[in-house]
Amino acid sequence: MKRIILSTLVLLFLVALACQRQPARGRGTGEVETTSPAAVPGQSSTPVSFRVETVIANLEVPWSIVWTPDGRMLFTERAGRVRVFENGKLRPEPLFTVPDVEPSGESGLMSIALHPQFAANHFIYLSYAYKSDGQQVRVVRFREAGGTLNDRKVIIEGIPAAQYHAGCRLRFGPDAKLYVTTGDATRRELAQQLNSLAGKTLRLNDDGSVPGDNPFVGQANVRPEIWSYGHRNSQGLDFQSGTGLMFQTEHGPSGFDGPGGGDEFNLVERGKNYGWPVIHHTQTHEGMESPLLEYTPACAPASGTFYRGSQFPQFRGNFFFGCLRGTRLIRVVLDGRRVVTQENLLAGKYGRIRDVAEGPDGYLYFSTSNRDGRGTPASDDDRIIRLVPVK
Repeated sequence: MKRIILSTLVLLFLVALACQRQPARGRGTGEVETTSPAAVPGQSSTPVSFRVETVIANLEVPWSIVWTPDGRMLFTERAGRVRVFENGKLRPEPLFTVPDVEPSGESGLMSIALHPQFAANHFIYLSYAYKSDGQQVRVVRFREAGGTLNDRKVIIEGIPAAQYHAGCRLRFGPDAKLYVTTGDATRRELAQQLNSLAGKTLRLNDDGSVPGDNPFVGQANVRPEIWSYGHRNSQGLDFQSGTGLMFQTEHGPSGFDGPGGGDEFNLVERGKNYGWPVIHHTQTHEGMESPLLEYTPACAPASGTFYRGSQFPQFRGNFFFGCLRGTRLIRVVLDGRRVVTQENLLAGKYGRIRDVAEGPDGYLYFSTSNRDGRGTPASDDDRIIRLVPVK
């Protein structure tokens, strides 16, 4: 009898354990996740519970997400489309399709950014790859009017690109300047060459002119647009509230042109050299900056944003980024310039994660990138998904 009871208890335990397991892909709307409590000075260590909801399905590599002041979600698809989601529905027709986009490999239509005074001027900025003596990247400003994008103005072009390592994230800083990350175009030596725009962070005025206080203005044979250099392929960028510090995520060698891994989370500052290809991973060198965090094996960080909302008070001031190869969200808790801790969310459950952004509703949104040729798409990929708090 004791053996029967013991066997029954073991069986019940195994059944309960199996019921807790979730499929690795395609989880339904409404499933609940809980974070691990993080010991953060001055913050509650209460775990955060949230529901995972699919907002839009059946997309094609959604790369970048923003919201207009009137609550519309605008996002890019790598093939060249700017899409609109409003009043709970996706418009069937794109707001705009970039006519000269080169969508092969990792390039195509990438980042979208709104002018800080978008409500008054309706300026939208796009970065995308195009063909001109090989692949290059340009940033273009448009004005939204009449249900489309007009008044095209090139902000900067001729940024070296290739099938891989094309960048390119756009973000306006607290100084109202436009910051642009660029890849090394698979020509690693360009990242250290100050006469090249490749492997850099650029800083521009909103009309494409160069701010007079950029670090290399007036120097011979140096591009005045450069703010920082020695980057391999940065694709995440945001500014910390209160301090105005810029943090970036960057793709490391990952085994393609160096030892595996080496992805980076960096504090990026004016005029500094971030080392690629002279140093990588956790290596150090005088006059070069090493990362705050390094990821080996590779996670392939593809985005970055600070959470500033009120729906998740435990997340306020935390930096989030999506991982492609690493198939997860990473939450980084900072105390000013110092990393306090980090946490993985949704590991392995939605495949390759590209952008992450905070919506006007205070929820945290992210996009999948499973139809980019490297993923295994679920039946409704690609998707834009959000985290909604369970209170």
